[in-house]
Amino acid sequence: MILSGFADVESQVWMWMMAMIRPGAAMVVTPVFGAANVPVQIRIILAFMIGMVATNSVSFDLPTDSAITLNNMIFVMGEVLLGLAIGFALQLGFASVLIAGETISNAMGLGFASMADPQTGQSTPVIGQFLMIVATLLLLAIDGHLMLIAAIVESYSALPPGFAFLGPELLLGMVKFGGTLFSMGLLIALPVGGALILIQFVMGFLARTAPALNLFAVGIPVTITAGLVMLAITAPIMADTIVQSLGMGLNQAVFIAGGG
Repeated sequence: MILSGFADVESQVWMWMMAMIRPGAAMVVTPVFGAANVPVQIRIILAFMIGMVATNSVSFDLPTDSAITLNNMIFVMGEVLLGLAIGFALQLGFASVLIAGETISNAMGLGFASMADPQTGQSTPVIGQFLMIVATLLLLAIDGHLMLIAAIVESYSALPPGFAFLGPELLLGMVKFGGTLFSMGLLIALPVGGALILIQFVMGFLARTAPALNLFAVGIPVTITAGLVMLAITAPIMADTIVQSLGMGLNQAVFIAGGG
């Protein structure tokens, strides 16, 4: 609770600092907020604001020992692990888009063409970067960032600071959910990937019927052109699948925030 006046200002600020550990850990790994181009100062301010709101909705007791004690370490580690789990759940749903981009790029022959990903700071194929931008815009369009913040705030009621421990059921659920991102990535890439596989069959048939044909001069332009055309045609279908994948990530984050 926020105290009235200036009474016990130091203890109130200390409580806010402890409350901002969980959202701060979530901001490190979650999409959009955890992007490499987002300043650290912005994450700290957001974590502090979320911590202030959370302390107004629930009250908790801080460890009364000195700074470096076992109780304080358990308190901080529990907050960090829970925040990382909430943000990582959404990141798993977001990573399926990157898997789809890798699959489509390799099928189109554009696996060598890469760009710097501002989310992770690593190089990703151009198709994967395109799908990541689409996924980011869709996440903001469905208010996914607000749903994540709401899940973090509500987690303080289900798992107050000091009692934020991930049980074996939650850990097993995270592992099982991690396995679904591969299937969701292939499902996103299925419309374009299926068409490109058919084109590869046609190119193989031409190679057998016309051995003198230079497939490198004909096959690569045809594959890239067909892949771009299929991306334009199947964009609405892929967008629906991406939203479904992001929704699964948000549902998993809410599940973890609720304590299972």
